[in-house]
Amino acid sequence: MLEGLSTEEIVERGKNVVMNTYGRLPMTIVKGEGAWVWNPEGKQYLDFVTGLAVNSLGHSHPAIVRAIQEQAKELLHTSNIYWIANQVALAERLVEHSFADKVFFCNSGAEANEAAFKLARKYAKKNFGAHKYEVVALENSFHGRTLATLTLTGQTKYQDGFDPLPVGFSYAALNNIEDLRSKVNQNTAAVFIEPIQGEGGVIPASNEFLQEARALCDQYGALLIFDEVQCGVGRTGKLFAYEWSGVVPDIMTLAKALAGGVPIGAMLAKDEVAMAFQPGDHASTFGGNPLATAAGCAVLDVMLEDGFFAGVQERAAYFQKGLEQLAQKYQTGDPVRGKGFILGWPVSKLGPEIVGACLQSGLLINCVGGKILRFLPPLIVEKPEIDKALGILDEVFRKLWK
Repeated sequence: MLEGLSTEEIVERGKNVVMNTYGRLPMTIVKGEGAWVWNPEGKQYLDFVTGLAVNSLGHSHPAIVRAIQEQAKELLHTSNIYWIANQVALAERLVEHSFADKVFFCNSGAEANEAAFKLARKYAKKNFGAHKYEVVALENSFHGRTLATLTLTGQTKYQDGFDPLPVGFSYAALNNIEDLRSKVNQNTAAVFIEPIQGEGGVIPASNEFLQEARALCDQYGALLIFDEVQCGVGRTGKLFAYEWSGVVPDIMTLAKALAGGVPIGAMLAKDEVAMAFQPGDHASTFGGNPLATAAGCAVLDVMLEDGFFAGVQERAAYFQKGLEQLAQKYQTGDPVRGKGFILGWPVSKLGPEIVGACLQSGLLINCVGGKILRFLPPLIVEKPEIDKALGILDEVFRKLWK
């Protein structure tokens, strides 16, 4: 298991055997607790990346650890040819606290979006005919790395080299109602929207845009699909991001934070839509297995406790205010944006350099598009830890921002 190796040794051995698909930072993490992580040399870091919005209850949360340990002693995996008690329990929690009636479980956000895309086409063909298969996605979006979800993703940099892509996709500009109206028609099977574009730069969809998307889908018999893989499961200060707008989708996809670090994905749908899938139409060998769904139940049990989201909203507002004050102090450009603990700070320059300097100072943050500092702290982060992060950012900007 490579115990006892230094960071440098792990990095060098990794370069020899692991495919070069990530622009990795020269570090490794071997331990985590709450909002903190440690490297092999014992250096401590404040984690405001949380595995890209995965470890939303922090690292080694007692409820998740307990659920995993207890389940591992009993049963890790069976198959979806049998009923799985934990899967039923997690589905019940998701249905009770969302618009949905049915849940399909898989292993990742890309798989959840792939399932949603397939369900939308199956539903459209079944109810309207062969002509209705087109999908409208958004420019600057990100939906995954499978061939279909890559095509859904409205960023050509991710699509280069993978032609020919599946057909039937078009892209509207986020928050441009007229552009959306020009793309949706009688051939549209679905409209895919991230309520907050994460990889696209932490850009929220406006309530007016979401309302118009809902109206257009109703007008043309299309399905409204919300990708909440990154912004869902508590990240915005409510269980689901769509709750802030009041706009209810027909399908919603989840992953990342749903099991606190154990791989899982989920597609939720209304009954009328879910019925388009029949046995054999879609499946996932590991999807919703006993271990992953035990962890998922533990996550939701914590998040649904009285007062949990009120605390998240209070601390997130405190953090955002601190970021806004720093942005004003250093005159970095566009205002801080986002919701809850998914926040983006636009900077006109030095994005990767700022990330590197924060790393050296003991703070893990992320940069998207080279110019948006992205912050995804754990939902359980405390104000003293937020203050420490703001202090490190202040010091980094004082040194770098000229």
